[in-house]
Amino acid sequence: MGKNNSCTYIDIFAGCGGLSLGLFKAGWHGLFAIEKSKMAFETLNHNLMDKKKHFAWPDWLPQKAHNIKSILRKYPDKLRELSGKVGLVAGGPPCQGFSSAGRRKENDRRNKLVDDYIRFIQLVNPSLVFFENVKGFTIGFKKKRSRGEAYSQYVVKNLEQLGYNVQSQILDFSEFGIPQRRKRFILVGVRHGDAKMFFDRMVQARAAFLKQKGLGNKKITVQEAISDLERRNGEIFSATFEGFSEGKYSEARTKYQKLMREDNDKLLPDSHRFPNHSNDTVEKFKFILEKCTKNKMVDEHTKKKFALKKRCIIPLDKNKESPTLTTLPDDYIHYREPRILTVREYARIQSFDDWFEFRGKYTTGGLLRRREVPRYTQIGNAIPPLFGELSGRVLKEMLNE
Repeated sequence: MGKNNSCTYIDIFAGCGGLSLGLFKAGWHGLFAIEKSKMAFETLNHNLMDKKKHFAWPDWLPQKAHNIKSILRKYPDKLRELSGKVGLVAGGPPCQGFSSAGRRKENDRRNKLVDDYIRFIQLVNPSLVFFENVKGFTIGFKKKRSRGEAYSQYVVKNLEQLGYNVQSQILDFSEFGIPQRRKRFILVGVRHGDAKMFFDRMVQARAAFLKQKGLGNKKITVQEAISDLERRNGEIFSATFEGFSEGKYSEARTKYQKLMREDNDKLLPDSHRFPNHSNDTVEKFKFILEKCTKNKMVDEHTKKKFALKKRCIIPLDKNKESPTLTTLPDDYIHYREPRILTVREYARIQSFDDWFEFRGKYTTGGLLRRREVPRYTQIGNAIPPLFGELSGRVLKEMLNE
């Protein structure tokens, strides 16, 4: 792997590449990424391989979407050959089975991917492990009158048995420059040293990192993140999607917007297609924006008035950071305009650079939700790249020591 093999990483359960984008910016060198969704992998491949040539990609592994189970089954010897040569294995299994925003099922088959994760770590034996998941990962599932062991404890126990010093915390990404209250379980394991150092240094490095990015210490509001993408800034008929309109940029109005638009030479924002709401939906959204409490779920009276069966509808507050973005775009109403957010606005709130382009369907429904990972879902599942970059810098320091 050359001179930089100590700063080489593998991203597993990589999604569309949010964490990989952050690690790329932090100076890490990608070896390969594992993601089973063809749509999500297409986005990662387009941006981080085709554009940035970020991953070295070994000859023995086809450069396409892969299920981690098939890699463990087909290439265990190749993975063992990497033992001691990889600085970091990053990424966490899908979170839907643990998420309090979802149905939270213990028998969700995706929960068993934790065992595949541990097996992968055992074979590759990296110097560092970085693991992310939802807050619900720390809560055991109910067992009649008690709770079972939390999956977080299970992972910690198994990594310690593999020889890692392990620490974990719940971190709120809004404290790290992300315009979103997003609390996530973060776990770090180190072969040599104290894993607690990661969390101490994240706090110590935060102010200087945000200052370097031009952001300062104040939390970023939704309006500061996406006001240059408002529909009133102008729109054109989409050349790509018949029957839809796409939005134009205004001048960048805030430091966060300027940061997100760096290195982007496109005249129009990528994936900034406005939804075609019915007149009834527009009137309903206008009422909610005018009458309902911002950043809170719509009250029962309003739900009855419009016969709303959907549990979660939240009008955003322009003066606050966003609540946690889910994979369902119709959970949120734009703070000023009676519509849901566009894919690009979603990406901004997750701190994806504007040059990062999304691939695949915009959204999907019904039974297809089980198989497809369209653009909104890719973003809702991602680790915010800005948080990934700071994490990457701290992990790199720890590795070099």
